[in-house]
Amino acid sequence: MTLRTGHTGLNVTDLNRSLAFYRDVLGFALLVEGKEGDRRYALLAEEGGDQPALTLWQQAQGPYDRGRAGLHHLAFTADSIDRVREYETALRAAGVDFAHDGVVAHREGGTSGGIFFHDPDGTRLEIAAPLGPEGAPAPHAEAPTCGFF
Repeated sequence: MTLRTGHTGLNVTDLNRSLAFYRDVLGFALLVEGKEGDRRYALLAEEGGDQPALTLWQQAQGPYDRGRAGLHHLAFTADSIDRVREYETALRAAGVDFAHDGVVAHREGGTSGGIFFHDPDGTRLEIAAPLGPEGAPAPHAEAPTCGFF
């Protein structure tokens, strides 16, 4: 049996605020927005896609809690390190909170890396490229990292 990720569902506190972030800043396309009981939701696709990649559920009562079981972080892949830096510029203009200053390598001397930041509810996000950050610092010298511990 071979599995692939279908989509990722995130609980959010304010659907309008999260939609503005994921759609307007990160470039996801809105497929469907609706309501189920007292929970609002939105299905988002990758740019130009028609399949859900991300589902936002307005049902959280507070921000992301890294101390609870569940999502550690959500990682996206960009085509190039230049595209990662374009996202970094847009995210900084939007006032997003970053875990590290600029592009960091996934490990010391590694060829992959990216940027690590938080969405409006504090969910930890990554945008990385497989090549390009050579020479960039690694957040932790002793272990491979995805930018968050």
